[in-house]
Amino acid sequence: MIGKIILAIALFLLLFQGAAGAEQKIVALQSIRIAPYERAVEGFKSVCGARIKRLVISEFEGPGVAGAIYGIKPDVVLAIGMGALSKARAIKGIPVVYLMVLNPQSIVSGEKNITGVSMNIPPGTQLSILHKSLPEVRRIGLLYDPERTGPFVRAARNAAGRIGLRLIAMEVHSSREVPSSLYGLRGQIDIFWMLPDLTVITPETVELLLNLSLEYNMPILTFSEKYVELGALLSIGIDAFDIGCQAGEVANAILSGRNVTGMKQIDARREVISVNIKVARKLGIEIDEKIIGNAKVVNRGEMK
Repeated sequence: MIGKIILAIALFLLLFQGAAGAEQKIVALQSIRIAPYERAVEGFKSVCGARIKRLVISEFEGPGVAGAIYGIKPDVVLAIGMGALSKARAIKGIPVVYLMVLNPQSIVSGEKNITGVSMNIPPGTQLSILHKSLPEVRRIGLLYDPERTGPFVRAARNAAGRIGLRLIAMEVHSSREVPSSLYGLRGQIDIFWMLPDLTVITPETVELLLNLSLEYNMPILTFSEKYVELGALLSIGIDAFDIGCQAGEVANAILSGRNVTGMKQIDARREVISVNIKVARKLGIEIDEKIIGNAKVVNRGEMK
């Protein structure tokens, strides 16, 4: 009898150790510690139950990041931020899921082990919100670098045509071209659409754009609440927690056996709207009350 009990205990311990050894691991490679990234990680953890090891590049000491990840032998690498995705490109043979990356197509180019969730709100969604918020707007201007946001602008053209809006998109290939292009749009557009394009958006060009907005009554639609606080009229931004949830769903699919090869990038599915009421009044613009009711209202703004 005692022998049978001992045998049962030994079998239990063997099974337990096997299960523990099979525990799925994820390395979360993070560029820096900032609030949006931390919210994204919270969202990821709420969906994906795998054990997570955090590596923060700005705090990392020792051998190369890739070497450290290979040493951990994770089932999935979670790349949080553009810097993390740039480092994760060197990882081969391990699925990589990225999130909180602007225009990931400018970094990822055909790697079969990489997929993820972009920070882009689909252009059709943004234009629909804009049309409902400001139904009198018909001409929308924007500047873009084809190497960075070309695919987004092509999709935006199609979406604008479907709802009767005119998109006036001007190419720029250097931030030095931005000032003259902005001046060229004066009087031709009803609103300027500020895209998350690193060629277009610099501290100098943002300051110029905000000044032109007030001087020429040219409202700005942007992608981040911080620009609404500075003087843009409206932003349609991402929900970092929900993007983390989306990335968790992608990771779960991979951990359940789905091959990462062929898994397409997905866009952010939930938008957060912010509006600067003070700027709206300054520009003489009325925004639909239903939109204001669902938006974060910002009353600040640098009024020149």
